Amino acid sequence: MEHFPAPLERLVEQFARLPGIGGKSAQRLAFHILSLTDEEAQSFADAIVDAKQNVTCCPVCQNLTAGGLCPICASPRRELSVICVVSDPRDVAAIERAREYHGSYHVLHGVISPMNHVGPDDLQIKSLVERVAKGDIQEVIMATNPDTEGEATAMYIARLLRPFGVRVTRLAYGIPVGGHLEFADDATLMHALEDRREL
Repeated sequence: MEHFPAPLERLVEQFARLPGIGGKSAQRLAFHILSLTDEEAQSFADAIVDAKQNVTCCPVCQNLTAGGLCPICASPRRELSVICVVSDPRDVAAIERAREYHGSYHVLHGVISPMNHVGPDDLQIKSLVERVAKGDIQEVIMATNPDTEGEATAMYIARLLRPFGVRVTRLAYGIPVGGHLEFADDATLMHALEDRREL
């Protein structure tokens, strides 16, 4: 990297910090940025700053929003008595693509992972329990990924919700073990939602 000017080297380093971006991809992205016009580069930089400053979590479901309630929580057509619990905002988008689910969501922003020092207090579990405790919820669908950490998180939350008498179900295993919701196809997600089971 010593052949690059210091500002370009810093730009490559920043791109390389992004998930899934290696050294060569980081260089390609940095050189692409240099090829942009000043207006295009400024627009790109402004979009990053705008997203960082204005994207927040919905006060109800913890999904990403540009302030206030997210569009799903604000919609009068959603079935608010059913909550689908997912680990990541990208999972909401994946389930919405199937167009079969019409309830609400709750985004945990991760899963319980002792290896990565992530415990229940690091996730949005308390706000989920508070939603269920209000008494308007009939079913909670656990839609965490079907891997070890997702299963452990689902079982932990199911135990917490048991005293409230709410029906807790789990997505059926149309999703492969070790797979991730964001990569599942629409038909698989549709069948997984239809065949969810009691925990």
